[in-house]
Amino acid sequence: MIDSGSHTPGIDAADFGLPAGTALRFERSAAALRPILSTYAVFDSDPALWTAARNWRLHGWTQIWIGLDVGAIDVAIGGRKPARLGSAMLFGVTSRAMPFSTSGGVTVVIDIGPRAWERLFAASAEALRDRVIPLDDLLPPGWSDDLIAAVAGSDGGPGVKGALDAFFLERLPPLQPHEALIARITALLADAGTHDLADAAAQACIDRRTLLRTTRRHFGFAPKMLTMRRRFLSALVTLLVSPDGPDFAAIPAGYHDASHFIRDANRFVGMTPRRFLAMEMPYTRAALRARSLVMGADRPLLLRAAA
Repeated sequence: MIDSGSHTPGIDAADFGLPAGTALRFERSAAALRPILSTYAVFDSDPALWTAARNWRLHGWTQIWIGLDVGAIDVAIGGRKPARLGSAMLFGVTSRAMPFSTSGGVTVVIDIGPRAWERLFAASAEALRDRVIPLDDLLPPGWSDDLIAAVAGSDGGPGVKGALDAFFLERLPPLQPHEALIARITALLADAGTHDLADAAAQACIDRRTLLRTTRRHFGFAPKMLTMRRRFLSALVTLLVSPDGPDFAAIPAGYHDASHFIRDANRFVGMTPRRFLAMEMPYTRAALRARSLVMGADRPLLLRAAA
């Protein structure tokens, strides 16, 4: 098993609350990469204890997954399963939470926010949302193999951060034309005072046509859906990691009433909040705690990978 923790100062892996037979590292990228490519995670589990155990990937930005000596990975998106999962896969932006199960081994996950998407991929994020695609179908020839080799050449644990930093510092393309606009939209979406992204963008002198074109191409969704995803995920994560358990009597921030929250839950996780939160999901909860400790609990989850 890898050593759990983070290179971020002041982080104690004991605070992750990991279940037995699992390990986790959560890392911030090098300072020079951070505005574009912010976070990496390394997951490990003992196949004797965790074969076919179900976890959840909550709806979020694109991710690159690299498997090191992992068993079969079973993933479902809206009831559909990808034809194959190779050593390096791209998980597109998602409109629903994804249940998945693994059979042990180490998985490295690289968060890809909208600015990183602009740098790395020619395809539209909207065209690839809710899909799982072999990474080498999307990157220049050799990139995927070299990325796998860089990770495999590390120790699979604490050394992964250095290997990924070195790879992307060398390979990440230069500044792209739409990045300034993407950064402005990202900041609006991250602002707790933004209740309607289209209205906030209009006040910031971003016209609706430009906003719609940019959000679909780089964020994967139209402005209304982006606002809804952020609102729901913020409420859900608060309930998931609450040390005292979820408080269903309180109406989550941004919601008119309980029925409003339930409608969003059915849309994004496919069931009521009470039913979803009743599942144990110990590894999922530990990963959320680790992310919050490293990145800061005050920063919305969907924006921690979108800087």
